[in-house]
This record gives sequence, structure tokens and C-alpha cells, in this order.
Amino acid sequence: MHEVFPGHVTSPAGFLAAGVHAGIKRSREDLAIIASDRQAAAAAVFTTNRVKAAPVLYTRRALRGNRLQAVVANSGNANACTGPTGYRDARTMAGDTARALGLKATRVAVASTGVIGVPLPMDQVRPGIAAAVHALSVEGGPGAARAIMTTDTFPKTLAARFSAHGTEYIVGGMAKGSGMIHPQMATTLGFITTDACLDGTDLAGCLRQAIDVSFNMITVDGDTSTNDMVLVMANGAAGGPRLLPGTPELEAFGQALEAVCTGLAKQVVMDGEGATKFMEVKVGGAASVKDARKAARAVAGSSLVKTAVFGADGNWGRILCALGYSGARFRPERVNLAICGLKVVSGGCPVNYSESHLKELLSSREILVSVHLGAGEAEAISWGCDLTYEYVRINGSYRS
Repeated sequence: MHEVFPGHVTSPAGFLAAGVHAGIKRSREDLAIIASDRQAAAAAVFTTNRVKAAPVLYTRRALRGNRLQAVVANSGNANACTGPTGYRDARTMAGDTARALGLKATRVAVASTGVIGVPLPMDQVRPGIAAAVHALSVEGGPGAARAIMTTDTFPKTLAARFSAHGTEYIVGGMAKGSGMIHPQMATTLGFITTDACLDGTDLAGCLRQAIDVSFNMITVDGDTSTNDMVLVMANGAAGGPRLLPGTPELEAFGQALEAVCTGLAKQVVMDGEGATKFMEVKVGGAASVKDARKAARAVAGSSLVKTAVFGADGNWGRILCALGYSGARFRPERVNLAICGLKVVSGGCPVNYSESHLKELLSSREILVSVHLGAGEAEAISWGCDLTYEYVRINGSYRS
């Protein structure tokens, strides 16, 4: 069992954090550091985009030993498509952070988010790192969460606690994301900490499972970023033995990690650029979990479904259309569909319902789409948001 609560990356024992304004952006925090008081097992998942930013390339290499002790991240500049100079800048960020903390550079992960194709202003980044290290504290979690925001309208944080071997452990996390969000792991920047003790391989396995049902099941606009990563560190500072594979204790950790990842992922979608509505798509009756996920993602990611939701237009045909091209196996004549609890399709055909009532339901802030494919027992949930005029405005002037 686990309990979710409004915590931060510094909620687990042994972690400090800070967010400072280095000057990459005109105002507001733009550089964050998370640091453990001891080495930690570490694991991460990265974007599947073939165009990978320099911090992604650097951190993948740093994680070969499955050990980290700190993360440095900036917003306002993605350090992507910046060539050898960009990689050197990422390495410099790790090196400066490591020296200030008395660590090896290979124990520091690097992440960036912001505009693509612009060199990092290292004359501002390097003093910012020094200031962030000086500001590290247990109270620094909220500032660090603000420092990784780009078009986000609010910081995204969450924590969960669970018990094992008579010891209470905490999993804390923060994420950013508002646009360029689509399920091709990862779909955001996310940093998770825990004071439980795990082997790096076991930690990686738990992270992959959690990502599959959380960050990999959200979409805002169908675009997968060059900079995406979700990273977790486990430092064992709470005490207690290592959580072992195949035990209830490791399962409890996995459930707490999944709860934090899911909560953060849903916050990302709720803050979708220009979004006015949050959409949850539940697909049941699928032939396999893979098919259920394909179907749910297709509906949540459909631009036509998203615009219909924005306009409170009960055009359920767009949902069936998305199911049909999703790649999921099913027979259309067996599909049942309900929107916000109102059944609109049975056996692939429309049923009698009130159009005005459906429009009223679709005017709500939260929209639930429930599909039963009639092809099996598997199920999945995906989360998305509506597509609005404001999304176009935001992205039409992102650089200016």
C-alpha cells in the first residue's frame, strides 16, 4: 500500500535541491540542481526521437554505471541541434556541478529544455550552477520544479510513501511539460527521487513499467521532443535492506513509483498548451494490453477528437474513426462507446440520446471517453486535452 501526498524531490531523506535565475530567461528561475548526500542507484528513459539533444547524449553515457549523485537542468534553452559545442557545454555543466559538490563528473546527469538550435549562454549558466549549489536545501524542491518550466503554467510535483521491512520510504518527483508532448518515451522532463535502496537494474525495470502506464499514455499535440527524459535516483538514505526482485517490498516500491509517475503525467496533460479540458480515454474489452494502449492513445491523440472536445461537439464518429486506424484488433460491430457516462454507441451503431445533453456534458472541464471493443479482456487508459486557438497562438510566437 502507498499514500500519495503533495511532496517534492526533497521529500525523500538525503536529497537537496535548488532553483535559481541564471539569466537564460528574462525572469523566473531557469536552472535547477538536485543532489543526494550519497551515491544513488540511477536509471532513466529517454526520447525515441532520432534527433537527440546534447544533454540526452551526455546523460545516457553517464548512466552506463547506473550510479548518480546529482542532476543539473536548465530551461529556456534546449541545447539541441548545437553540434560538438553543445555536447561540450553539457559536459561543462556536469563538470562544474561535480566540482562544486566534490563529485566525479560521471556522477552528474544533465538535462535541458527550451528553444532548439540556440547555443547555451554558458557565461550565465556557469555562475548559475555555482549559485544553485550554494542554495541547495531541503526546502529547495518547489524552486527546482519552477526552474525547469517552459510554457508550463504551474510546477508539477508529487510524492508517495510506502512501508517495507518496517521502514517508511518516500518517492518524490517533479516534471515539466505543456507542449511537444506525445507518448514516445519520455514525453517530458521528469526527475524522481527515493530514499529506498535498490539495485540499478531493478530500479530500471520498475521505471520502465511505471512509464508504460503513465508518461507513455499521455499526449498533448503529437510531437515528441528532442530532450525528453525521466530519471530516477534511489539513495537508500531511509535505511533498511535492499528491496529485492520478486518480493512484496519491491512491488510496493513499484506501485508508489507508478503512482508518482501517473500523477505527474496527468498534471502535464492538465497543463497542455492552451488547454481548457482534460480528457481521459478508457479502453476495455481489447484483445491485448498492447491493443488497448494503441486504441486509447489514438483517441486521445486525434486532432479531430481534441477539437470536438474543445467545441463541445458530440461528434462521436471521430472516436470510432481513431479506433479504426489505431492498429488495435477488433470488430466494429462489437464496439460500445460512452462519453461522460452517456452511452452513444452500442454494437457499432448509434443509440437514442439527447444531443443537447451530450453537449452539456462535453462542456465540463473533465471529459471521460469509455470504449469497449468486445475483443477480449485487456484494458488501458490514456490522457489528453483539447486543442484550442490558444495552442496555435502560443506556438506561433514561441521564439518571439
